[in-house]
Amino acid sequence: MKNMILLIDTLRYLPFLLGIALVVSCSRPVAKFAYSGEKIAPAKVQFNNLSEDAETYEWDLGDGTNSKEASPSHRYLSSGNYLIRLKATNAKNKSRMVEQRVMIGPPEDCLVLMETSFGNMLIKLFEETPKHQENFVKLVEEGYYDSLLFHRVIDGFMIQGGDPASKNAPAGKPLGMGGPGYTVPAEFVDSLMHQKGALAAARTGDNVNPQKASSGSQFYIVHGGELNDAMLNEIESRKGIRYTKKEKETYLKNGGAPFLDREYTVFGQVIEGLEIIDKIAKVPKDGRDRPKNDIRMKLRVIK
Repeated sequence: MKNMILLIDTLRYLPFLLGIALVVSCSRPVAKFAYSGEKIAPAKVQFNNLSEDAETYEWDLGDGTNSKEASPSHRYLSSGNYLIRLKATNAKNKSRMVEQRVMIGPPEDCLVLMETSFGNMLIKLFEETPKHQENFVKLVEEGYYDSLLFHRVIDGFMIQGGDPASKNAPAGKPLGMGGPGYTVPAEFVDSLMHQKGALAAARTGDNVNPQKASSGSQFYIVHGGELNDAMLNEIESRKGIRYTKKEKETYLKNGGAPFLDREYTVFGQVIEGLEIIDKIAKVPKDGRDRPKNDIRMKLRVIK
């Protein structure tokens, strides 16, 4: 009789027990995330994983980048409407996916990313030098600079590239005379100085180029050295320049090559990656100041 009662009770609660088992066996994780960060390219975005009952994560960050970190951070180099996907998986290999869009707007400034084997530099091109800006952007978008070398590197002075002949140049080949076959008129702006990280146009000497016209493609980035008040005062006296207080403070803080001011056109500035200039400047060079191990570049306009 007792067994019969037990059986009846078991049957009475069987649907409830089966329901519990079904919930347990079919349970899936909750996939959820939020994000924060910059909204203008190049934009660093931090993803905050809010998933529940999950052990592993697979992210598709919308620009071809994937991650398995719980809460990755990512930098978007271009503007766009990116579809982000997060797949959360639990210990029973059951998963759930969630999607969300991230909007990144274009930059207000004209920006170029320069990639090297030592790291990347982000460069702002100045509106005050429109001819140089337009020419540089044109060449970058054509892929002109891709795989060219920094063919002349002088520690404490500058790193130079942009010679198309450097693309497939064998070791020891003299470089520095190539270009696209035209020059760009000089655009001297008193407030654009040769501080560390300045992007400036190379050119031929005054004896054959009294107008100081710039090379169509060759450029240098200032590494420069430390400066003091006496050095700046001497340059002011010799060149007839009068630096503002702020400009002097910039030179004293960052260093540079002020003796080149008003001689070569400065048309941009490295705003991220100054340490990359330091690394390139220190590499071993041959007798022509060419790095013994090739340092190639790749450039892209940030849009």
